[in-house]
Amino acid sequence: MTATESQPQAPPAETPAETPARAIPEALPLQPEDPPRVGEFWLRGRLGANAAGYLYVASDETGRDAVVAMMTEGSADDAAARDRFVTAVDELPEEAVLAHNDADDDDLALWAAIGPIRTDDGSSAASDERLLAERRGEDVLSAVLMDRVPQLGRLRGPDFRHYWENRRRPGLFRIWPLPWPNALRPASRWALALALLTMALIMALAVFLAWLLFHNAQPLEPEPVIPTPTNTITITVTPTTPPPGTGGTPTTTGSTPATPNPTSTDTVPVPTGLPSGSASPTGGDKF
Repeated sequence: MTATESQPQAPPAETPAETPARAIPEALPLQPEDPPRVGEFWLRGRLGANAAGYLYVASDETGRDAVVAMMTEGSADDAAARDRFVTAVDELPEEAVLAHNDADDDDLALWAAIGPIRTDDGSSAASDERLLAERRGEDVLSAVLMDRVPQLGRLRGPDFRHYWENRRRPGLFRIWPLPWPNALRPASRWALALALLTMALIMALAVFLAWLLFHNAQPLEPEPVIPTPTNTITITVTPTTPPPGTGGTPTTTGSTPATPNPTSTDTVPVPTGLPSGSASPTGGDKF
C-alpha cells in the first residue's frame, strides 16, 4: 500500500433508536349508570370491569390524571368484600393512592384514585405510568374478587362463586356539589345557551301571535245576567232617538215610558219568578 492511498472511512456509528412508547388502551364511553364524578375526580371513560368493580380514567379540576377503582353494587354490600378492598388499597405505595372515600360510608361504594399519571405527551414514561396505575387498580379489584388466590389442595366439588356476582351495576355514590354546569365543555355551554335563546324566541313569537289574534276582539254580547239577592234582575233601558225627519216619539224597550233626555237610563227591577226568600236555582251558589 502506497502512502498516497487513503484509508477507508469507518461507517458512522448508528444512534440508538428511541424506545417506542407503549400503546395506552383506549377507554370506553361512560354508561348512563356510571357516576360522572367521585370525590374531586371527573370520570372520562371505562378502562375495565369485573364482578368486583370498575376501572375508570379520570382527572380533577387541576388536570391531574388518575385511574379510579370503584366497587360494584353487589360487592359494596358485602362487608368482607369491603374489607378486602380497603386492605388492598392500604398495601399500595403511599404515593400511588391520590384519594379515596371513607371506609365508614356503609351506604356508598368504596373507590380509590390511583396514580400519579403525567400528561400523555407520547413518551414511554407517560404510558408506563398509566399502565402501572391500571395494573394496580386491577390488583385491588382482584383482591376483592379473590380470583388470584392460589389453589390449595385438590379441586373437588362445585366451583366457588360469590353470591353477589350478578349485581354488577356501579355501586351507590354521592355527588356534591352537583356536576352541572362544571361538567359542560365549552361546546356544550354554547349549545345550552343556543337552546335557551331558541326557547325564548319561540315564546315571544307565540305571545305576539296571540296579541294579533285577540287585541281587536269584541266583548261577548249579550252580557251575562247576574241575579240579585232580592230575586230580581236589573235591566238597563236606553232610549233610542228617531232618525231626523220622521215624526213620533222615541221608543224604548221595557215597560217604562221613555224620557225626553236621550242620554238618561232607567233601571227596572224584573222579578225572576222565584218566591221571596227562596233559594237560588243553584242552591246558593253565585255565578
